Amino acid sequence: MSGAPGGPLVENRDDPQVCVTHPPRILTTGHGEASWITSPSLARLPRLTSQHNSPVTAPPLAIILAAGRGTRMGSELPKVLAEAAGRPLVRWVLDALAEAGVSDRIVVVGYRAELVEAALADMPGVTFALQSQQRGTGDAVAAAASQIAARLATPGGSTRPVVIVCGDSPMLRPESVRALLEQFSARQAACLLGSALAADPSGLGRIVRDEAGAFLRIVEEKDATPAQRAIREVNMSTYVFAAGDLLEALRQLNTANASGEYYLTDCPGLLLAAGKTVDAVPCLDSSETLSVNNPSQLAAVAAALAARR
Repeated sequence: MSGAPGGPLVENRDDPQVCVTHPPRILTTGHGEASWITSPSLARLPRLTSQHNSPVTAPPLAIILAAGRGTRMGSELPKVLAEAAGRPLVRWVLDALAEAGVSDRIVVVGYRAELVEAALADMPGVTFALQSQQRGTGDAVAAAASQIAARLATPGGSTRPVVIVCGDSPMLRPESVRALLEQFSARQAACLLGSALAADPSGLGRIVRDEAGAFLRIVEEKDATPAQRAIREVNMSTYVFAAGDLLEALRQLNTANASGEYYLTDCPGLLLAAGKTVDAVPCLDSSETLSVNNPSQLAAVAAALAARR
């Protein structure tokens, strides 16, 4: 995330490998099949079988995106290992998930993966998936697809909640994760996005709804109309997917965009087009928009974390 000096910290557009949002596009399956094969992660996506179907809901699983470097941090360390208030950024995220009751956590690593794995080796319930080529957030989640699929064999596997968060978002609160999971269970959704009502939504993707209040899409600020820019509900890059729906949506991703990457934020649109239940839930606090993209923002986050204690 980034922000003007003295202003709110907003999402980083220059370092997409840790966390980024993009507007969802409805993609054709044919185009996607031709494109996703070029991604090592997406090419390995498992096919679902009838054994994965169950009405039982299994305990939640989390995917933490932590593969990026953070080029503006002025350090050779992976960004998620930068310390704030005495702990690496990613440990704040992992601890918040554990406190929310999500003990099964997969950290997607990439840049200097061995350092991240060593730093987290003492944390129970944490495993790793390698994103060998950084091709976007959709590709990063797909790097964990085989581990997700292995968990589908358990009762309720296909509807198992998969929480997806960014490893450089240490302001994530356990109560926000719990609220999103409670809504996910109550609505029997395919995907819920955690959103927030921001006093200043500058730089963040807006949640667009229809006249009845139903979720339609995410629109990035650079693509938004003046009316859409006035929307205060923003995407926070915090998601819960049903495991089976997530894998099927990942399978349809392609790189038909200006960045040539696989966007996780295409997945809600794909599921919505398939008639699935998709919504954005404004259960996150505006403080959770704080993230880290440079040393001054790291200092601001460290101060905010210290103030929470």
